[in-house]
Amino acid sequence: MICNQCPRKCNIDRENALGYCKSPGAFRVARAALHFWEEPCISGKNGSGTVFFSGCNLGCVYCQNYEITKENKGVEISEERLGDIFERLISQGAQNINLVTPTHYALQLAEVLKKRRFPVPIVYNSSGYESVETLKALEGLVDIYLVDFKYISGERAKRYSKAENYPETAKAAIKEMCRQLPGDEFDNSGMMKKGVIIRHLVLPSNTNQSLKILDYLADNYRERYISLMSQYVPCGELETYSEINRKITKREYEKVVNYTVNKGFENIFTQNLSSSEKKFIPAFDFSGIMW
Repeated sequence: MICNQCPRKCNIDRENALGYCKSPGAFRVARAALHFWEEPCISGKNGSGTVFFSGCNLGCVYCQNYEITKENKGVEISEERLGDIFERLISQGAQNINLVTPTHYALQLAEVLKKRRFPVPIVYNSSGYESVETLKALEGLVDIYLVDFKYISGERAKRYSKAENYPETAKAAIKEMCRQLPGDEFDNSGMMKKGVIIRHLVLPSNTNQSLKILDYLADNYRERYISLMSQYVPCGELETYSEINRKITKREYEKVVNYTVNKGFENIFTQNLSSSEKKFIPAFDFSGIMW
């Protein structure tokens, strides 16, 4: 397949060459297991059925999942096997199927979801660096978009994630996601059935950028659910990125949370600072893939 499905538009045949995401045409996954540390309306009591795809179309220097995003650790599986993995997670009680870093497999996933319908919501857990055209191919197949809005500065996006056009790309992607899912729906137990949650990871030394992102979201998506994440853990080789080579402080995080409240947002998820520990990073040991 000639791949142009993400904003990188590598225009290469993934059956014979690797593009920016370093992923083949076939699915490559590193973990499939119940996960209990997403937003409460995603994890619930039973856990979210997370499937971690290897590879990534961003280049975040601080990525905590670097084993799979940069080193591409994973196992190649078929469409049928992926569907079976979804079914197995559901049999274990998964509240939903949570597709983590799915962007570079979006069109292949659309085919799987067309062929096999599942009795739980499908969550598309995305960095926000998405092509609107590709997102349109997912319309009616994805129930929940769990999307990052990482940067509003092209300079920061280039420095930290090798994607100078991230801000305008993510804005367009979030707009399309909210068009597809204009309202949020929950069941009687408080689990999200349909909707959009916009996540923002607060980076150390970057709170002013966070406030600008919140200004934009307040102007455009004040009624949507906003998730402010404090879980940043310095990972990777950050010697030349000294400003982010530490955890965020309580003062930094509270500054962002208080600003969000003062902007009039009512639907806000927050995290404890204790979430910024490496013990919360999943083990990419092929759990749930090989049986």
